[in-house]
Amino acid sequence: MAQTKFHMAHLTASEMREAVARSPVILLPLGSFEDQGPHMPMGDYLLADAMAEKIARQAAAAGYETYIAPVLPFGGTDYFGYMPGGIALSQTTVQAVLQDMLHSLLRHGLTRLIILNGHGGNCTMIHDVTRSILLREDVVIPSFYLWRVAAGFLPELIGADVAARSGGHGANPLTSIGMHLLPDLVREDRIPQTHTDKSAWGLKVSDFGTLDLDGALISVPFEGDRTASDGVARGDPRLCSAETGAGLTKKLVETGVRLVAHMVQQGQKKAI
Repeated sequence: MAQTKFHMAHLTASEMREAVARSPVILLPLGSFEDQGPHMPMGDYLLADAMAEKIARQAAAAGYETYIAPVLPFGGTDYFGYMPGGIALSQTTVQAVLQDMLHSLLRHGLTRLIILNGHGGNCTMIHDVTRSILLREDVVIPSFYLWRVAAGFLPELIGADVAARSGGHGANPLTSIGMHLLPDLVREDRIPQTHTDKSAWGLKVSDFGTLDLDGALISVPFEGDRTASDGVARGDPRLCSAETGAGLTKKLVETGVRLVAHMVQQGQKKAI
């Protein structure tokens, strides 16, 4: 029978019990609620959730039963505390939440778990949590940072020069993907019409919290309003497009489906 439901939240209790017995793959999308630029919705977790659904549908069509756990919409704190209305969790809190989510699933034998991360501030925390589970329970829980993987596809899609000039927070790849997946929520009329190199503490900004000292990258504890303009860092969002977003989405979905297939094919092999 073809799979018709993809979000775990849509399953009845009896449907969930039946699905668990078949050892499906579970995707856990993580995101954030922060400044993504004056033109983008603050809830980038919406994009992580939308990407998870596309991966689950295509994986199911390929014969791999796949469901999506409820998205975790709040990321770990990093650079965006300055944003009015933004909500973030402390790193210790988000780590505890992810641990509890994973253990709730592992308790019932759901070991085919994949984290789809949509927030850079989660990366170290995810590694720490999944590493501890690997050492304690010998279960591999892979993850991939959606937007970092997407950034790697940019040169192939739009050329190395445009990729370099458009890549960054508030620009590519997230703005292009948003234009494709959530066009009604992106305010293209509010895309900044000027773009200049930024400086802070007398040095050129390299990225959030990173300054360039004659080619050496120096970390500083500044929040994003010191090293970006209204949430836009070094990338130029005027170079983003729905077409680019469609290409990035296609490649991300293909990557996600390959990871689902690989996990199923690994079966119950021991990790260590």
